[in-house]
Amino acid sequence: MLSSIASATAGMTRAADRLESSANRVARFGTGLADVDLATEAVEVTMAQADFKANASVVRVADAMAKATINILA
Repeated sequence: MLSSIASATAGMTRAADRLESSANRVARFGTGLADVDLATEAVEVTMAQADFKANASVVRVADAMAKATINILA
């Protein structure tokens, strides 16, 4: 269960990093510093959000399983 939580939190971190990278690219839009495709960045943000939510669900389920195990053993 702990490895599930560790993997999920790592996944949440990767999703947050992905979102931050996309936000940085969008911030450069129109400055001439980078060629930014807003449609691609919108997809990137949506995918990062979905990844984060999925990993958060894994954390919630692993937490519930840990609590159930403790209740069984107690």
